[in-house]
Amino acid sequence: MNSEPSRLARLSMSLPAELFRQLDVMVEERGLPSRSQLIAELIRHALAEHEALTRPEDMLAGTITIVYAGGGGRVRQQLAETQSDYLKEVISSQHVFLEQDQSLEVLLVQGPAVRLKQLCDALRKIRGVQQLQLVTTTALLPPLYEQEGGAPAAGQEAAE
Repeated sequence: MNSEPSRLARLSMSLPAELFRQLDVMVEERGLPSRSQLIAELIRHALAEHEALTRPEDMLAGTITIVYAGGGGRVRQQLAETQSDYLKEVISSQHVFLEQDQSLEVLLVQGPAVRLKQLCDALRKIRGVQQLQLVTTTALLPPLYEQEGGAPAAGQEAAE
């Protein structure tokens, strides 16, 4: 993000005193240099959420975090089957075992907002899923491959 003074706009706002105090505590606990940085982060998050709701065809990238009960592998199998139905959207997944027969899985996803919502809805239907959260951003992953006849992707050299 470019932080040149000419590229910034000022915002003045009033908050209830307690909310202002909580904001300052959050800035301090996160070790941020200013309230502005925290408020910009919160606004970016809200804008990405808004875009996902109001522009279903727009491309988004993000993560889906899932916590589920073990279930003897049945839940993992159903999660894998559901993910295979969304191969274009699921870029990667990471799984770890938690305490008390629980697991945590994080999916890196990218695709139209409507498809990411459909994926979340399908995952939520799996018995044993206890928590699921989609966090999106409008920033996208760079293309991994160029179309035929196009230039090679950054970092790749053309075959000689």
